[in-house]
Order: sequence, then C-alpha cells, then structure tokens
Amino acid sequence: MNRFSVSPLFSLTRELAAVASARKAPEVVLTNARVLSVYSERLLEDREIWISSGRIAAVMPAGTARKNGSSTRFYNCGGGILAPGLVDPHVHIESSMMTVCAYAEAALLNGTTTVFCDSHEIGNVSDVAGIEWMLEDARLAPLNVFLTVPSTVPATSSTFETAGGDLTPSKIAALFDAWPEARALGEKMDFVQVTQGDERSHAILAAALERNRPVSGHVYGREFVAAYAASGITDTHEAVSREIAEDMLEAGLWLFLRGGPPTTPWHSLPEAIKVMTELGASSKRICVCTDDRDADDLFGFGLDWVVRQARDAGLSSESAWSMGSLHPATRFGVDSDLGALGHGRRADIVLLNDALEVQNTWYGGELVVENKKITDLLEGQLENGRYIYPFAAFETVKLPPEYKLTPDLPLERTKANVLRVELPGIVTLHREILLERSDSWEQIFEIHDLCFVSVLERHGKNGEVAHGLLQGFGLKGGAVASSVGHDAHNIIVAGTSDSDMALAVRRIEQLRGGVVVVKGGVILAEVALPISGLLSDKRAPVVAEETSSLKRAWAELGCTLPYMGFNLLPLSVIPELRITDKGLVTVPGMEIFPLFVEI
Repeated sequence: MNRFSVSPLFSLTRELAAVASARKAPEVVLTNARVLSVYSERLLEDREIWISSGRIAAVMPAGTARKNGSSTRFYNCGGGILAPGLVDPHVHIESSMMTVCAYAEAALLNGTTTVFCDSHEIGNVSDVAGIEWMLEDARLAPLNVFLTVPSTVPATSSTFETAGGDLTPSKIAALFDAWPEARALGEKMDFVQVTQGDERSHAILAAALERNRPVSGHVYGREFVAAYAASGITDTHEAVSREIAEDMLEAGLWLFLRGGPPTTPWHSLPEAIKVMTELGASSKRICVCTDDRDADDLFGFGLDWVVRQARDAGLSSESAWSMGSLHPATRFGVDSDLGALGHGRRADIVLLNDALEVQNTWYGGELVVENKKITDLLEGQLENGRYIYPFAAFETVKLPPEYKLTPDLPLERTKANVLRVELPGIVTLHREILLERSDSWEQIFEIHDLCFVSVLERHGKNGEVAHGLLQGFGLKGGAVASSVGHDAHNIIVAGTSDSDMALAVRRIEQLRGGVVVVKGGVILAEVALPISGLLSDKRAPVVAEETSSLKRAWAELGCTLPYMGFNLLPLSVIPELRITDKGLVTVPGMEIFPLFVEI
C-alpha cells in the first residue's frame, strides 16, 4: 500500500508530471501556434500546449506530441497566438445588469476567464444574503469568480442615505471566514472617512488585514493618497492622470488602469498610462481592468479591448497582455494557478489573431468559444445550469402608497442649490442659481437648462423622497428613472413633468426594479431588473439588446449623461454635489444642503 496520503492533488501532480515527461499521452494538444509568454513578455514561435485534467502539462515545440494511436485530441491553431485567459482585477458584475451565469457568456467571448468581483451593489440592497446569492450563482457559472468583499455598504452613513444593507466589520469578517472565494476587501470608497481615521472604516480595514487579505481602494484627489495608502489600502483603479498615477505607485499601491468605452467617463486609461509611456514607470505593479460595463458594452468593450487600448497607447502586445493576465493574478496571489501558461496551471487559454482579437477560448481545457461563437458545450451550461435566485431576491422594491416627486414652485424670488452635469466626467458641480418669481416650472427650465431630479427610498424603511434640480442634463421632455441609483440603490428619476416621472416610477415598481424611459405618457424603453432591482433574469444577448434599445430612447430624449452616469448621481463620494433620499449632499464636505434658500 502507498504510504503517502492519496488526495486529488497528489493524483493530479503525478498525472501532470507523467504527461510532461511523455510517459503518458496528453488528453488535448493545441498545436501549430505561437505562444505569448507573460513570464518573459516574448512571443515564442512554433509551440504546442499539452493539456490533461483541465491543466497545462507542458508547453513544447510544435510537433513534439505524436498521435501513435493514442486518444489524444489535436487542435490545429493555424499559426495563431495562444495566450493565457484574461484576469479582470476589478469589476462589478451587477453593472452589467446580468446574473453571474449570464455574465460569463460575454466574458468568455472576450477571453476573460477570471474576475475579481466587488458585489457591493447587491450588498447595498440585500445585505449579506445578496452577496451569498451572488456567490452561489458564481459557483455554477463557467467562470473563475473571486469576491472582493464589499467594504463600504452603505457608502456613507445613514445621515446621508438610506440603504437596504449594512455590512458591519463583523459581517465582513464572517464572509471572509465562510467563503474561500473571498480573497480581498473590495474598494474602500469612503476615502475621506478613511483618511480622517473614522473608527468604523478602520475596523473594516482591520477585518481584512488581520486575515492577511489585500485591500482594494477608490480615491479621488492627490491630497488623499498618502494617508489612504498608510491605512493599508494596496490598489486603486481611480487614476485619472499620470501625476496621480505616479503618486499611487510610489505610495505602494497597485495601479489598475481602467478602460471603458471612449464616450464614457470610465475611460481613464489614456491619461493614466502616461505614467509608463512618459514618466518611465515599470509595468510590474500595473494591471488593466474594466470596473463597470453595461450589457451591450460588455460584448464590444471587454478586457481584451482594454488590453488593446494599452497596446495602442505605446506598450508592446506582450506587456499589455501581461497587465491583463499575470499581473492581476500576481496582485491577488493566484498566479500559481491562473494568469499564465505555466506548467501545472489551469488550462484557461485563448487563441488570438495578430491584432490580439479573441478567436477561441478554452476554460479548464474545454473549448467554450470557437471562431468567436459559443460552443454547444457552453450553450448547454448557460441554458440549463443557471442558478435560480430565491423569492426574497425578487421582493426588494418597496415604495410607500403615496409620494411626491417634484418640489413646489417657489412663490417668491429664491436661490436654488443645483447639480450641474460636467461632461465627460462623472463629477457634478454645485451651482447656486437665482430663481425669479415665475408662473411655471417650464419657464424656469427653459431659462436655466434645468429639469427635476428626485431620489426615492425603495427598501421599505422610511419612504423618504428628496427633490433636486439638474442642470445640463439635456432632457427637454419626458422622464427617465432607474432602481440602480448608486450606492444605496434607491430609485432616481429625472424629468420635466410630474406625470411622466410618476409613470416611470410606477413601471419600475411593477417590474420589481429596472430602468425606464417615458415621454408623453408612453413607455419608450425599459430593462426589467427583478433580482434585487439590479439584475435581469435573462441571457446576456437578450439583456444586451434591451440595453441598446434603452440607450437609443435615452438619446432621443436628449440626455447628455449616459444612464450609467445618471445612476451615479446619488453616489455621495464623488464631488461636488450629489442627491440621495436624504437631500442634497456636498462632497467631500459631507453636509446636507436645502434645495431652496430664501433671499
């Protein structure tokens, strides 16, 4: 009898050693390929990869493996480039409005095989239960999903917003202890409180640091970087210039360059990457990430697209791909298993053309994408193997029977505190506007380029509604509304008429969550989000098409801020003025201002 412990790992390592030494035939050989080595950042000619038990046994010269009557399956790569599957170090799956199983389809088409997901959105709505629903979903998804435990739920104190969840330090510690997938603390968004030594914020940091878990960050402003890094945060994705990127690197932070569709505020990579291309910084502690993607943009602007943006900014293809694979795997300590084509690693592999466009994806050695289309194997899993969310997940939109959506027209000359959209970013400026006595809101709107904006508490706690005025949004008629008002995820609605705004909110209530566009009493477009008011229960292509229709209707109403930016208007950690269910909140001053001030 074997005197050593026989475990699955014991058997696996023996098998891989046997295959790599040619004592046993591999199960699959990917041959006639070039290999993109992220270890040496070189392109290796004429190679093949031997796969057994879903792992890479060896990378060999092309033609080394012989059929010789074995059951080995050979796949001719036609001279293309084999590279490791991409690893996204910072993503919010809920932003795609899809479940994890649905999200996996688009991710694999784009060559992403691993994500580090911060599920703070569903945590804000459904507390620990929501995060655990997502984790159960992830366990059934054909994707490697790690959790960066949400660290800032709610993003601010109950003084400034009402959330459905409240992730205390003890709850966060329990998630780390119960779920092996919980690998890090998610982005610590309350950077002002962190740098000022807030007790709750630092107790949450301690819950991660005491368990030797890395801490992810979110910080605006160079003046905050030193104290933020000194508090134990070790990465950030908010670099918007080469100067703050340099500050972050030299403070010891990993830098995640965020790439997004060029028309959105999420595309900060072109400026931040200048820390490398102009200031000469090494890439060794730099990654690329997507952060947020809506459903249709996820298909066309995946992490592979971000890698190509880094290449187009002046990096070599090999260095750019490394920043999307090995570097994030190294940052989170999973590089012995993921992020490269080393022997013994998971066979998460993509086939690229010379433009670094994904043609095929192998997930754990199984071909799930071929010629840019999902295979029957993946189709079966996506259609029949999805996680079914519990009843409670569908009952999170709880509005009072009556509510008032618009403020009363001022009867006298007054001053208004107004949110002004500042494109192309996500910052909203604080403006004071003098309102002369008027007979109608329509006249005021025309003079000052304004519309109504209101936030309704939707978690069934207090039924609060806050009213505001939004400048520069471009909405000239109708209304838009969303149950995805970050980060507490209350309902945010903007419009020019009380009736259209009311219709949009009622429709969201009927859908149990969603995004709706209305004009003249007619619903022009909608995306139903019945799971926690955040997620669709449909497949990715369906959600993508609904999102495209929503965007078209959104543009037809003249809205200048994309709906994902609109969803951020209640996020009271972004300067200068935001609106939550509690009212108008200044950032970083954290004061509540009235809408109208008598003069």
